[in-house]
Formats: sequence, C-alpha cells, structure tokens
Amino acid sequence: MDMPAPKPEILRRKSELATRLRAILTKDALIEAPEELKAYECDALTAYRCPPLLAVLPETTEEVSNVMAICHEMGVPVVPRGAGTSLAGGALPSEDAVILGVARLRDVVEINTSDRYIRVQTGMTNLAVTAAVEDEGFFYAPDPSSQLACAIAGNIAMNSGGAHCLKYGVTTNNLLGVNMVMADGEVVEIGGAEMDAGGLDILGLICGSEGQLGVVTEATLRILPKPEGARPVLFGFDSNEVAGACVADIIRSGLIPVAIEFMDRPIIRATEEFAGAGYPDCEALLIVEVEGSDQEINDQLARIIEIAKRHTPVAIRESQSAEESARIWLGRKSAFGAMGQRGDYICLDGTIPVGALPAVLKRIAELGDEHGHMVGNVFHAGDGNMHPLILYNANAPGQLESAERLGAEILKLCVDAGGCLTGEHGVGVEKRELMTHQFAPTDLEAQMAVKDVFDPTWILNPAKVFPLDVSASRRAGA
Repeated sequence: MDMPAPKPEILRRKSELATRLRAILTKDALIEAPEELKAYECDALTAYRCPPLLAVLPETTEEVSNVMAICHEMGVPVVPRGAGTSLAGGALPSEDAVILGVARLRDVVEINTSDRYIRVQTGMTNLAVTAAVEDEGFFYAPDPSSQLACAIAGNIAMNSGGAHCLKYGVTTNNLLGVNMVMADGEVVEIGGAEMDAGGLDILGLICGSEGQLGVVTEATLRILPKPEGARPVLFGFDSNEVAGACVADIIRSGLIPVAIEFMDRPIIRATEEFAGAGYPDCEALLIVEVEGSDQEINDQLARIIEIAKRHTPVAIRESQSAEESARIWLGRKSAFGAMGQRGDYICLDGTIPVGALPAVLKRIAELGDEHGHMVGNVFHAGDGNMHPLILYNANAPGQLESAERLGAEILKLCVDAGGCLTGEHGVGVEKRELMTHQFAPTDLEAQMAVKDVFDPTWILNPAKVFPLDVSASRRAGA
C-alpha cells in the first residue's frame, strides 16, 4: 500500500517536535521509542504497517489542542486514533505522522436521563457507554461487533452501526453533539444536548468524516430506555438466494425487527467448530430479533414466521428462554473469531438495497470461484450492510493481492447494484482508489473542498479516503 513520501524536513526536526510535545504533555504521554511505536504501526487491517514518527496520548481536550497547534505550526501530519479497531486502514500512519490516540480520554462528563443523553470523552468504549446508564434503565443503541474494544471516537469517525442499527440507526442517528479540536488547535462545539440543533448540519459532516476534519474529544450521545423484552427466531434455508429473498419480504411487509443477521454455510461451519451453538445443517441462516412487550413480541414473531414459511425454510427455531436466545446469538457473535481460526481474511462492508440481496449473494459466490478464494458472508441483512470475508494465506506470495482484487470486484458490484462502498468501516486506505467508481470527479472535488475549509494544510489523517494521487497533490499544494 503506497503512502505519500515523508517531507525530509519533518524527519530532520523530529527531535525538536518531541521536545515541544514533551513540554505540554503529562508524563508518559509521548511515545518515541521504536519498540513502543510498533503498537501503533497498523490498525485492524493488519496487512499494512508503517511506524509513525511519534505517538501521543493526551488526557484532556486542552492537551489535544496544544498538540494540534504545535503540529500545525510545524507542518506535521496527525493521524487521530481511537482503539485501532478500524478494518479499513483508517488509523494507518505514515512515517512522518504523529499518532494522536484518545485512549486516555474516557470520562463520563454528564448523564441526563430526563432528556435522554450522555456526554462522554471519546476514548470511552462503546460498551462502556451502555454500562454507564444501564442501572438507570437505559442503553446506547449502536452496537458494532467490536463494541467491547472500539472507542466512541472511532464510531463517530466511521459512522459505525451494528446488529441493532436496523431499528435504532447508526452513530449519526444517535449523535447529538461534539467538542472537536480543529487542525490548528482551535476547540469548537458543534450541536449539543438538544434533539435537533438549528443552523447548518455541520454535525452531519463530522460523523463519518474519518478524522479528516478534526479530532473529536467529547460527544453528546442519545440514550434510550431499555425495551421490555426481546426474543430471536432462527431460520435455516437451502440457499443464500432464498434467505436473501426472505429478508426482502420481511422488510417489504413493513415490520421493523431490531435485527436481521445473515450467515452462510462457510460461516455456519466455522462457528459450529468454534462455539458449538447447535446451528442447523443448511446453506444459510437468518437470526431475526424483535422486542417489546410479550404480546408485541408474539405478534411480530408470528408474522415473521409466516413470511419465512413462504420460502420453505429447512429449520425454524423460536427462542423460548434467555438461554435459548443466548445460544441462537452465540455463533453470530463468534463469527469473526471463528473465521480467524480458518486463516487470514479481508472483511468488506459494502452496502446494497435489500431487494438486491439474492442477486448480489449469487454473484459474490461466482466471483469467489473465479478468483479462487472462499468467501464467507455474515452481515446485517436488514439494512443491506454486507460483510463478505475473503479468506487467503498471508504467507503465500500473491494471495493478498488476489484477495484484494476480489474485494475490489465485490465492492464495485455493491455500487453497481445501487449501494455504496462502505456501510460502517469507512474508506480509509482500503477503498480510496475505488472512490472514483462511486463518485464523479465533481463529487470528489466537493468533498475535498469541505476538507479545505476544515484542514487547509491537509495535515489531518493524510492518504485516506481520497485517491492517493489527488490527495497527495492537494497536500503538496497546501
């Protein structure tokens, strides 16, 4: 993966930069030893690595502001980093860049259950937000699979979703406001505790901007009352296409389950070996969960089961207890770890219209055969957020490149089906060269013009999102 060449003067001034940063940071907040910097050389897209120039771990918004001011003055690129769980290379540094991690910014600032919001520092993990309010009977809805580890900062950067986003929406639907440090160190407050802030929707620009516009240090998040109850039902089908058609019919009916999750045979086999959830022997399965009162749950599940029966499922398993519910979800929650035991894989996240699921799933299987790679599908079927896992052998010459070519074809397929390149992982470095497949040059120019306003010198998260030749030219001319 090509990265822009470092500016020689920055490398020469590393010592000066370290001295200035050390003067404004608390003890141990500056990381400069090569062996310690290795921890920051990649994110969860581990195929690509590059040690940063330095790494800093500020403890306050003021410290973040001071770091940004110094780097801006010296022309040093800054790569914001949450927990490093990005699957698209969103936190991959360049050798002339400073990694700015928010891991030490993890305080709860305010909880207001009357107005249903919580203010937190963005180094806090996703799951910790719910933990902070669950005793009050509330929860934070977005629940990405990495929620035990991923930070709110990264959720905002990539507009993360999760299994329950079908009903509750993704991060942008649950984000009310942010405190953000601009590229030059200025601290701004955007949005707030009100349900709908007036004026231009600047917050909509920030959420999903992948660290291109600023460093978010504090967030005001919507919290919701816990539902009375929830219950899943599992369906097994004899083909991916039939399972996809069932999903489309459920959505077409007007029902809004809290989650519809899809798993195909490679994923089912792997999770059975890994977790032993007791899934049926079938080509594809769906986990559909609804919530509400007992009567609401019974009514919704009865209608969903009626719809599914039109597609001749080979298995129907409706949960009757908390233990059964846990077993139904066990394999799905273990899927990525289970596939990791099978080998190296690339996890994609193209998004498509739900009605296109049968055709797209069929074509993905054909593309996998053409390129000689097994592809496992596990994804949020209700909103069409695909997660094909392309297996490859990282130790075999050419395998990574072959898997990447297959991944590019699958993502182009998603766009051609009426979808987009990313649902929640972001563009990062993984999809930047595919942006021209989805966007016309004028579209990309409009996006880059927004970055020009927020980050005129292009020091924030360089070499991400936009095609490398375009972004390198923009940075060089800044």
